Amino acid sequence: MISTNEYFEGHVKSLGYTSAKGKSTIGVMEPGTYEFGTSTHETMQVIEGEMTVKLPGNSEWKTFGLGESYEINANEKFQVKVSIQTAYLCQYK
Repeated sequence: MISTNEYFEGHVKSLGYTSAKGKSTIGVMEPGTYEFGTSTHETMQVIEGEMTVKLPGNSEWKTFGLGESYEINANEKFQVKVSIQTAYLCQYK
């Protein structure tokens, strides 16, 4: 079954699904700055565009582009800046 998710007044939208690797979402972010919280471990991969991210425990921002990924542990918050429309794949553990 495919689920739909919408956050930040529709500026972030994703489709959720389950594959042999587990639960995932694939989505798109409009330009903006967002703060997300996790309930499980997440691996975020940039499919198109780029994300500038401030990971938990870090004071510096790091930019991730096409094909690059980063991980966030469960029960953490992280910030994301997007300057152009950006697509991502998020896999949950």
